[in-house]
Amino acid sequence: MADLRYRRILLKLSGEALMGDQDYGIDAELVRYIAACLREVTELGVSLAVVVGGGNIFRGVKGVKLGIDRVTGDHMGMLATVINALALASALEVEGAQVRVQTAIEMREVAEPFLVKRAARHLEEQRIVIFGAGTGHPFFSTDTAAALRAAEIGADALLMAKNGVDGVFTADPRTDPNARLLTELSYEQLLDLQVMDATATALARDVSMPIHIFNFAEPRNIARICCGEQIGSVIRRKTNG
Repeated sequence: MADLRYRRILLKLSGEALMGDQDYGIDAELVRYIAACLREVTELGVSLAVVVGGGNIFRGVKGVKLGIDRVTGDHMGMLATVINALALASALEVEGAQVRVQTAIEMREVAEPFLVKRAARHLEEQRIVIFGAGTGHPFFSTDTAAALRAAEIGADALLMAKNGVDGVFTADPRTDPNARLLTELSYEQLLDLQVMDATATALARDVSMPIHIFNFAEPRNIARICCGEQIGSVIRRKTNG
């Protein structure tokens, strides 16, 4: 077993992370590569849980523009996350990983209902657990679902995988050439910069859970973070001295 900084993590993947260069949907080859990288993480001895978004298929806020009410749109978005969870689970099984999908909205024919004790048992048995359907409630983002599930399973850290973004910057690096990467910052700074959902940030702060924000262009960064390397930005409670 590797010398690990974190032995249990929750990884938040956006739906776009499964899309690749496509305009919509799932890039099967990319998902297989992601699955291989996640299996390698578990081989280090890391207990791995995943929350996946659904933006590659449907976002509730976009439904409003189509005349769909927000509650219905958010439920549609939750169903999109389940599609992604099942696709990732299938790819992980091909890689030889043991995996379980749990959903916040019951659909027993395709996945287990979310039960925190059952999820914890799966993780103890070195099964990868993928959480779908967000929190099961409208108006809450999958960022918040990730922070909530991480707290519930007692994760050592929350890893937020970003597409093409190396971490948290002082400004938008795409428009400001003077923007600089912040390798370490507080929860309060993260809230001020509005990089991720404020509810998720506040929840992580309340349980003193470190958050790592990093570029998912190289999925093997997950293993490097678990082994203690400084990759991207880390958000944690600052101590005096």
